[in-house]
Amino acid sequence: MNDISTRVTQEIAAFASKIQFRSYPSEAVRIGKRCILDGLGLILAGSKQKCTEIVRRFGLHYSQAAESTVYGKNPAKTGTIFAALVNGTAGHAMDWDDTQLSSAPDRVFGLLTHPTIPPLSACLALSEKLGGVSGREFLNAFLAGFEVECKIAEAINPDHYSKGFHSSGTIGVFAACIAAGKLLGLDEKRLRHAIGISSSMSAGIRVNFGTMVKPLHVGRASENGVTAAILAADGFEANPDALDGQWGYFQVIGGGFDIKRISGVLGNPYSIITPGVSIKPYPCGVLTHPSMDAMLELVVENDVKPEDIKEGVLYAASNILNPIRYTVAHNELEAKFCMPFLLSAIALSRKAGVKEFTDAYVNSQQVQGMMKRFRTEQDPEIEAKGYQKILSRVELRLRDGLKLVKQAQEAYRGGPANPLSDEALRAKFTDCTEDIIALDSRQRIFDIVYSLEKLRDMEKLFALLRASE
Repeated sequence: MNDISTRVTQEIAAFASKIQFRSYPSEAVRIGKRCILDGLGLILAGSKQKCTEIVRRFGLHYSQAAESTVYGKNPAKTGTIFAALVNGTAGHAMDWDDTQLSSAPDRVFGLLTHPTIPPLSACLALSEKLGGVSGREFLNAFLAGFEVECKIAEAINPDHYSKGFHSSGTIGVFAACIAAGKLLGLDEKRLRHAIGISSSMSAGIRVNFGTMVKPLHVGRASENGVTAAILAADGFEANPDALDGQWGYFQVIGGGFDIKRISGVLGNPYSIITPGVSIKPYPCGVLTHPSMDAMLELVVENDVKPEDIKEGVLYAASNILNPIRYTVAHNELEAKFCMPFLLSAIALSRKAGVKEFTDAYVNSQQVQGMMKRFRTEQDPEIEAKGYQKILSRVELRLRDGLKLVKQAQEAYRGGPANPLSDEALRAKFTDCTEDIIALDSRQRIFDIVYSLEKLRDMEKLFALLRASE
């Protein structure tokens, strides 16, 4: 539905301008802190990726301002919007950031966003520039941006994704805009202008999946959202109803929207709680995770050695097989969208983390040889169960003639029905940062993030994140 008389832009601005930290349910705050910890680890891990290194050089070269930190092994300061760009790119560089959950069967998984990195990158960059931002203020801004982002993704016509837009870029810009606007103290009027500016800075198309541009979509969303809020704070104006009407964002970029999924439901319930968010155990698309866990269970339960495997077949539906489209991977970016690689990594290493998602590992003789033993096949019975279900079956045929079969769990690991434990989340952060952040600093980061609402000044956390300098 897209009624030209809608007032969604105004409603979002009113919600975001008025929301206070005390308004959030404790569960939203708890999950939000987990998302922030996860996102910080991914920004640090992603700082080592080639795409981030190139964007970092760009950011440091073209800005002389030393306002906000670009995090990583050698942290440096650059202009605020460039810091949002670089950290945003880093956070999505490994495709390990969290995933918004579907609110209804027609909300296809690819339509939904990676919700944490755009508002987190915006909050990191702008909080440091402003100085004196408390943990409560930081959380308030982050959660507001997260909620608006998710509700826009829930409302927009699914054609937005099926036509080729990448929602983490096209919708993530509004998360960064709202988060930055909150920190800048924008009132409803100026937030409407900031949203209007953001609507003309929305970008990202799926043709660049499997390339360096995909994480750049998220970096640009972070940068553009911060830019929009800063411009609006200085009096820059846009159409105050830019999401609505015949020429508004929803109609032009989305081909329409379902007003019931956004009007009157901002914060009711909060999307971070219901339908929830998936914190990824593996640095690749969430569509692949149940299959990878099924493969892991097979090789561990049966003590399958790599040399035992004659052939492996993944049976799945088009919702998995179409986007996870590479039959052979030649670099770590392609590997994220290549089921033969993902299953091969589990077969060879019994894990898939930072060390496995490198060009060297992907192109090793052992991995390239193992990928040739795996293939995918569409299963009509799984297809008939619906596009919204992440279902698959892994079959291994061993050289001794034994056949092993494992059905992937629908309640996949990392999702709200089977969330990562705090211990697993800390282990993921450690995997991301063990060669960047010292052990004692990591423990202090854990302590601060889990009690972030008590932190008087975010600089204490920023200093720990720069501990490698």
